[in-house]
Amino acid sequence: MLGKLHFAARKIGAGFMLLTIAESFTYAQQWENVGGIQMVSAGGSSYNNLVVNGGKYYLSYYDTSVAKGSVQMFDGNSWSYVGGNAGITTGAALFNSLSIGGSGDLYYTNQGTGLEVRQFNGSSWVQLPSPTTSAVNYQASAVSPSNIVFTFSTHNSGTVQRYVNGTWEQVGNTGFSSGAAFAEMVIGTNNKVYTCNVAGGVRVYENSTNATTADNWILVGGNVVDASSSSEQYNSDIAIDANNNLYVAYVSNSANGQKLNVKKFDGTNWVQVGNANFSSGRVQYVALAVTTSGAPYVVASRWENDDLLKNTVYKLDPATQTWGVFGGNFISDGQATYNDLAYDDSTNSLVLAYSQNGTKVKRISLTAPSSCNGADPGINAGDTSCVSFTYKGQTVEYTTVRGADGKIWLQQNLGSSKVAGSFDDPDSFGDLFQWGRWDDGHQNRTSATINAPTSNSPAGLSGINSFIIGTSTASWWATNAASDAWNASSATGTTSAIGADPCKAIGQGWRLPTQADWTNLVNAEGINNPATAYASYLKLPSAGYRSNTTGAFTFAGQRGYYWSSDTANTGGKYMYIGTTVVTPGSGGPRGQGESVRCTKDFSGLATSDVRLNIKSIGIYPNPTKGILNIKADSVIENVNVTNVIGQKINVKFSEDQIDMQGLPNGMYIVELKLKNGQTFSKKVVKN
Repeated sequence: MLGKLHFAARKIGAGFMLLTIAESFTYAQQWENVGGIQMVSAGGSSYNNLVVNGGKYYLSYYDTSVAKGSVQMFDGNSWSYVGGNAGITTGAALFNSLSIGGSGDLYYTNQGTGLEVRQFNGSSWVQLPSPTTSAVNYQASAVSPSNIVFTFSTHNSGTVQRYVNGTWEQVGNTGFSSGAAFAEMVIGTNNKVYTCNVAGGVRVYENSTNATTADNWILVGGNVVDASSSSEQYNSDIAIDANNNLYVAYVSNSANGQKLNVKKFDGTNWVQVGNANFSSGRVQYVALAVTTSGAPYVVASRWENDDLLKNTVYKLDPATQTWGVFGGNFISDGQATYNDLAYDDSTNSLVLAYSQNGTKVKRISLTAPSSCNGADPGINAGDTSCVSFTYKGQTVEYTTVRGADGKIWLQQNLGSSKVAGSFDDPDSFGDLFQWGRWDDGHQNRTSATINAPTSNSPAGLSGINSFIIGTSTASWWATNAASDAWNASSATGTTSAIGADPCKAIGQGWRLPTQADWTNLVNAEGINNPATAYASYLKLPSAGYRSNTTGAFTFAGQRGYYWSSDTANTGGKYMYIGTTVVTPGSGGPRGQGESVRCTKDFSGLATSDVRLNIKSIGIYPNPTKGILNIKADSVIENVNVTNVIGQKINVKFSEDQIDMQGLPNGMYIVELKLKNGQTFSKKVVKN
């Protein structure tokens, strides 16, 4: 909770709250243990700090098992100690903070010999010079958009410093905050630094990231935010959204019942967010998180009655502007202290860390419950449906489609957040797998690189979640035996010659496509370049590839590379989508990172049952100079025309004719919906 970081215009620190409100927000999703374990720490803990970056969770805490500060990371699959071991400090580190920058630089601060600051260099912790050797307890840290670390501590009754070229520089005047008890700090994309502490009320100050000692700190709003209670338990927290709006959560003073309160700065004044003092009783250990869209969540622990110190999360209802319980009345089943809250935008989840005999970390999806029942798409080419499955430890929902080849396919790449809106839509690119590997974390575009392990095959990947690189002849699984396979049902079925098929995690019948599958699809869909690949029913984007020798990314948004399960004498076979040519049977190194698109067999349908073409519909002439004639046995209910990058084109349709005379020459997709429920899609060329 101490030392929150704001990075990439989102607060990745914490928020927390208590007790029961009139309205409750219920989701089918439940709070789940991150990494599948109930306790992340090895023993007792306190002063938890939680930050999120690129889908990875970083957690610092005072670790009673070693009487030092420890830092752990969740990589999407499991927790591990950052640096390899527990206890990175030389002594006790009750007060600590954790922050991370846009380039992934991780910083940890703690009270020790003055204020101690450590930076993780990718393999070990390096202790930086101390900003001060004076006694320090409370402190916070944050990283600016230009990846400079800042600290805020009790030194000289409140001092902010930044680390530039190996030297600590003072930012603004000292003593500006009447101390730095319960210090918090965030930095916005506007290059403004904001501090928060409790001293005669909640105080928030601002200054520029390049301020000198002559640039005094300014009290935001000109006054304290509000009167509040003050102690290690009665703390405050600050967060910032993508538009640099500030939010503060705190415990009201005794006169107002020591209840939970949230305020927001409107550019001039601090204004109430939702109903004031909304917890039904006293609370402690407050933390706050705000999504990138500006939706606030708070958490706190109950401080009275029979459920002493159980914690509760609250969400603001934007329609009624009232706070309600989110995810159940209580998250913990016992006393919860040192809450911290963060938002994970990669999965749209809320993440909570707290101490209950040790540190626990839980999360809950903020996405509304799905109505997806997993049914196969209809029998018409282009019909869509959906499927839910577990990927990277999360339940995800992907769109499925019936291809022109009659097979069922995912309409998204594994790891993507959406169906492509154009062939160069980055949100549709998804992950890049090495041939023969599975959902172990290596496929993330942000994964680290390592040299090939000694046992360079699927059987030697235990504990490895990095992208493996090396020379062209010695990178991942470079023996290239033609008998190798990529078809094991899970990681437990892998051997030195068989990798796990990541598509099989979707459910029965799902698998990686073969070279023959890609060939049939290319012919059926008429795919010959990135534009027609996107115009296909599969909406295939050009996601590029990742180098097997350097880990660098190439041709993202320009060319497509899609693995098949077949081997090649150069490693593995893939479908190549070039600027002017498409090759379904290309071969490349297994260490190359490429897209994965999954397919499913007919699921009991005979080939004759699948309507690959609708004989009763005709669109002519094609190519056309402007007037298209439509012939159909059923009434045409809707006509939709798009260009090859997915933009809808306004056209006139009347008397079974589409008027395209005013459109530029090129390729268009004409989609028809008939009154009998059938749909039909056709590529049309205007010249």
